[in-house]
Amino acid sequence: MASQDEQQQDPRIPKISSAIRVIPNFPKPGIMFQDITTLFLDTKAFSDTIDMFVERYKGKNISVVAGIEARGFIFGPPIALAIGAKFVPMRKPNKLPGEVISEEYSLEYGKDKMEMHVGAVQAGERALIIDDLVATGGTLSAAIRLLERVGVHVVECACVIELSGLKPMLMSRDHYPLSERHV
Repeated sequence: MASQDEQQQDPRIPKISSAIRVIPNFPKPGIMFQDITTLFLDTKAFSDTIDMFVERYKGKNISVVAGIEARGFIFGPPIALAIGAKFVPMRKPNKLPGEVISEEYSLEYGKDKMEMHVGAVQAGERALIIDDLVATGGTLSAAIRLLERVGVHVVECACVIELSGLKPMLMSRDHYPLSERHV
């Protein structure tokens, strides 16, 4: 959710924030699930969400919007189209046909991988990574490493929601100019 300063800066943020339903104890006890499906039911709030990202990234010479499975697939394509960039899906293992490259990352209990098609991006391109929510930053960090391994410059990572009380670990190195968009 947005900080008080951010809410004062843009009058759309409180409306967007109120359109996201919080469901306690889902999918298990103690989790406060951020349900973005209710955001999609409010066409104005959903449109404003996309518009805020487009306003931020238009004119930044971003050639790739990389969306993290699965909710990054919802926000990424309309942003990519609006700023004139291609959309590249970043998926969990064995979901993409053809040759892929992967990056492993740690979960609370175990490990997972992020995959991308070989040849989807080119060295020197500028990328925006998008997802719905940042919690620990593990998937975002894996996406950054994956893109950088093939020579892509990650401009920023953008998320609609930041979970309060958790400290995201987005940067494994200091040179990332990361800035999450919190609603």
